Amino acid sequence: MGALGWAVGLSLLSAASYAIAAVAQERLAERGHRGLSRWAVALLLTGAGVALHVVALNFGTVAVVQALGTLTLIFALPIQVIRYRTPVSRASWIDAGLTVFGLAVILLLSVEASGPALLGSGDVRVLGMITAGVVFVCALAARWVGPRPDRWAGPRARAMLLAGAAGVAFGIASVLSKAVLASFTSGGFSAVSTLALAMVVAFSISGYLFGQLSYKGAGLAAPLATVSVSNPLVAALAGVVLFDERVRFGAFGMVAVGVAAVVMGWGVVGLARRTTAPAENRPDDGADARAGGQAGDRAGDRREVVAAPGEGPAVPGPADGNEVDDRATERGVKAPEAAGP
Repeated sequence: MGALGWAVGLSLLSAASYAIAAVAQERLAERGHRGLSRWAVALLLTGAGVALHVVALNFGTVAVVQALGTLTLIFALPIQVIRYRTPVSRASWIDAGLTVFGLAVILLLSVEASGPALLGSGDVRVLGMITAGVVFVCALAARWVGPRPDRWAGPRARAMLLAGAAGVAFGIASVLSKAVLASFTSGGFSAVSTLALAMVVAFSISGYLFGQLSYKGAGLAAPLATVSVSNPLVAALAGVVLFDERVRFGAFGMVAVGVAAVVMGWGVVGLARRTTAPAENRPDDGADARAGGQAGDRAGDRREVVAAPGEGPAVPGPADGNEVDDRATERGVKAPEAAGP
């Protein structure tokens, strides 16, 4: 097995870990981020995906390894079938095919850089400052648009901005990880930049936290699609600029890779939109509360006011003196009708 084979195999395992971790994160968000065991499972799965991903970066280009990360959504299809007991639609298979086709083109045309993926201390510092600035702006914008009722604001816009911040952080963390691995391979521990290593840890943690926050109130589709597109895009651009990664056939190859990236992105967005629970499987808590409240109001309206002449203020109660079953009222069951006129 060559270097590309190792990169593909490890990336597939990493994508599977990320897919299961994404479902665990969504369930954690649904429960208000409570539960130590749920946090532990999500962190363990994410850590396994990160470790496999970092090792894969040592065997392939940043563009290839990051693009293979979009297979997270392909692995999410069987999870959808198992968890929600719904068949995979024809549209989902088409989106999966588009994603795989785009990935195949990128894999065929990608070429490893001729030299090692090394970064100087100045490059690391500038890259870290730019990344931190972009992540901070995305987080600030998410805080601003979250409570706004505008068409282009609200929970979905907040989720996409936070997921975009996570994608940028994860993408640059992968780029810096490749640089750290290249330094270690060429010169051992003494050649590894402490600043680059610290940035890898910081961007990985911040990416995980922003990704976790993005699932709150927006489900799985929008955040997962945003991360799946922004992560490889940012990493691939950084790989071209910093590591001189190229493609076959010159300008024609670049155009082909660009078209493949668009096709893959289209498939990823489509998969993310469909990798959610059907509406009938997700109870509408707000609707249930409204229905229960209306039922209680209707039952309460059937109670009459009992007050003796000359006594204190009237209190609600049944006209015939019988007690009303409060549990039946809470369930929306009609209260017994009062006897008499």
